[in-house]
Amino acid sequence: MAESSSAVVAAPPSRRLPGWLPLLLMAILMFGVGAYAATRSPDFLSSYNLNTLLGSSGALPLALVAMGQATALMVGGFDVSVGMLMTLTVVVASYLITDTTGWFLILLASLALVGIGVAVGLVNAALIRKVGLPSIIATLATLSVMQGISLQLRPFPAGPIDVGFADALNTSIGFVPVAFIGVVVLAVLADLWLYRTPGGLTARAVGLDESSSRRLGAPTERVNWRAFVVSSVMASLAGFFLAAQVGIGDARVGSGYALTSIAAAVLGGASIKGGKGSYIGAVIGALFLSLIVNILPLPNIVPSFLREWTGALGYITIGALTLLALVLYQAPELVARARGAWRDVRASRPSALQATSR
Repeated sequence: MAESSSAVVAAPPSRRLPGWLPLLLMAILMFGVGAYAATRSPDFLSSYNLNTLLGSSGALPLALVAMGQATALMVGGFDVSVGMLMTLTVVVASYLITDTTGWFLILLASLALVGIGVAVGLVNAALIRKVGLPSIIATLATLSVMQGISLQLRPFPAGPIDVGFADALNTSIGFVPVAFIGVVVLAVLADLWLYRTPGGLTARAVGLDESSSRRLGAPTERVNWRAFVVSSVMASLAGFFLAAQVGIGDARVGSGYALTSIAAAVLGGASIKGGKGSYIGAVIGALFLSLIVNILPLPNIVPSFLREWTGALGYITIGALTLLALVLYQAPELVARARGAWRDVRASRPSALQATSR
């Protein structure tokens, strides 16, 4: 009887969605939306529009910051300071990278801007790992500090950024920006590291179960510190392209990238619980979200009765897609939990009936 009872209570291993499924779904949706836009508006496939979609005015900065966000999500954390770090990068660049700055000084200024990203990442990691704050609270604190600094430095938009610097970042081969090709190559290499090396396996294991990983000798502290430093550095690099886009020091840009970077990473297969994700998926998610924003203003895309909602439709679509991805990608786990609860209820019924008969 004990064996049969245990057989009833024991839960079969829950099925997990294949890791490539989010990428496939995003690719299908992206090509479907692109095909619809191409049939509705001939402007969509123009070289100018495609360059805008892939470049600093479209997917490029979001792809970079989404890759960083995927790194933070990998260890079960959130970095909501990335958008304001991009803003601070733009503001500081408006002082350091001007029309009168030589290329050697621009190189030094670029290294200084990346150094700001390293410093912010170390502060975030220290608040989380040493002070013990939740990642959202810690990064909200640094967000507020950086917002205050940005507003103090540039209370109103000013300080033109060197045009040659922006042109160099926007260099293209045909309609494809060279920097976007570099981001795709970086994402492929990062995924190879994540899924084909002991270091990547350790990073995913720490995100799945930090306590067990620590008992097995994994360097959990180093993995967590590295994740938040990488997230901030990627945000500072994304700030370079945001600076090339706006061309002036403005303390109001970049704030929306925090939530959209999380959305892009989640759409690309990252789990908000940690231990799962893809850098290629983050880039695809960023490209898909940028595609949505790109096509809405084009002629004949939005029905006439929704023209007044064009600005809001992008945000509504991004939020709805993120919720859909969370439900879809976690469906096997939710189903497994429901089945486990139902088995517990069924297993407890005989005990309850026996107690009642006594």
